Amino acid sequence: MTQLTSAPEDVRRAEVVDPPRRRVALSGGVDRVFRATLRGAGLTVLALMGTVGLFLFVRGLDAFSVAGLDFFTTESWEPDSHRFGIAAVLVGTLLIASVALVVAFPLALGVALYISEYAPRRVRRVLTSMVDLMAAVPSVVYGLFGSTLLQWQGSDIPRWLSIQFGWIPFLDVPQADPDNPLSPTGVYATSTFWAGLVVGFMIMPFICSVMRESFTQAPQGEREGAYALGSTRWGVIRSVVLPFGRSGMIGGTMLGLGRALGETIAVAMIISPIFVIQPHILGAGGSSVSALIAQRWGSASPFGLGALMAAGLALFLMTLVVNFAASAVIARSRSGQGSDA
Repeated sequence: MTQLTSAPEDVRRAEVVDPPRRRVALSGGVDRVFRATLRGAGLTVLALMGTVGLFLFVRGLDAFSVAGLDFFTTESWEPDSHRFGIAAVLVGTLLIASVALVVAFPLALGVALYISEYAPRRVRRVLTSMVDLMAAVPSVVYGLFGSTLLQWQGSDIPRWLSIQFGWIPFLDVPQADPDNPLSPTGVYATSTFWAGLVVGFMIMPFICSVMRESFTQAPQGEREGAYALGSTRWGVIRSVVLPFGRSGMIGGTMLGLGRALGETIAVAMIISPIFVIQPHILGAGGSSVSALIAQRWGSASPFGLGALMAAGLALFLMTLVVNFAASAVIARSRSGQGSDA
């Protein structure tokens, strides 16, 4: 039986207890000024948002008191006759934003993946600059492109969609005659489809930029580990890049959705405003809240201005709801969570 012996004297002497560490004080006034500046910037943003919401509420209070809950269910817009509501323009706004996302999301995802994973270095720089340049193009230029060229020269696209997929309710065009190849193309112009297509081109660069930055930050170690296990490039994208960039994909898409909901000039230049719910996105006519405000602002009466303020408040609240929902989704889907590599 072995006998436990005490540690040698020199070992016991070497065991020195660490003294309590001294608390490091702040470096001085620079840190305090920097922290106060950041806090002030955050509070300024909150104050601006609250001021905008309060201003719209106060200016639109008279319209709300006259219309009541019918403001959200009435389709017509006749504020001087006290018959007005945002049911038609609200549905039109959602339809235009939906078409824009259907166009922009796959295009942005494909471009972002090609730039980050497939493109050579020189091509990558050129494509990145071109995407950023698309984001800098004014919206009125997109509106001119869509209103004077796309919807007239590309009328065969909605015609083909209505003929092939007219059995889907929202792709049907009741005014068109699919059996007559010489039928006028005006029934396919100034529609929700063209407005959503142009808005989709506008928001694609924003979505693509966020996705690209998220994809390029995928851990190199996980990429190499996936390749070491015999994965292909697409396998690395599917198991590493896409799960890591999930929050970037969601955040970029919601950023684009917020831009699509509030787009004004391009939509106002393309669609022909009608104040009736238009579920047929390929047919002529449509509207949006922002286009309504831009088109009626100059000729509105004082009470009509209050009604437009109320419509702006509804759009403001809808955008806030979308952004808060995006923040909640991103909080549950942080970058890298769920990676299989």
